Amino acid sequence: MEEQKNFETIGIGTKEQTKLEPKNVKIVNAKVESVGDKGAKKLVCLVKHPDKEEPIQISSAKVEKKGKLEIGGLWVNLDEDNLIKKNSSLAVFLKFIGANNIKELEGKEVNTIEDDSGYLAFKTY
Repeated sequence: MEEQKNFETIGIGTKEQTKLEPKNVKIVNAKVESVGDKGAKKLVCLVKHPDKEEPIQISSAKVEKKGKLEIGGLWVNLDEDNLIKKNSSLAVFLKFIGANNIKELEGKEVNTIEDDSGYLAFKTY
C-alpha cells in the first residue's frame, strides 16, 4: 500500500530541476488522448531522450504555417471525410516526419526544440 503524505507540511526543496536539452528523440509510442473537461483529442508521443533513462511525453510541435513559425499542440481535428485536417499542426508534423498516419510515427527519430515555457516540442521545419 502506498504511503500517505501530509502535503500541507512539506517544505520547498533546494535542488534545481534537471532540464533536458533539445536533441533527437525516438518515438516509442504514439496515441491519442482526451484532454480537458471537453475531452478534446490530442496526440501524445512517448519518446526516448538520450539524456533520460525513462521515456518522456511530447504533445506539441513547432511548425511553419503561412511563412511563420509557431508552436502548437498536436490536436486531432478531423474534416468532413473523417481525415486529419490538411493544414493542422498535426498534419504538418506527420508530413514532415514522413508518416501517413499516427501509427507510422512509432520508431521515427525527430529533432526537438524548447518552447517558450521551457518544455520540449518537436521541431518540424
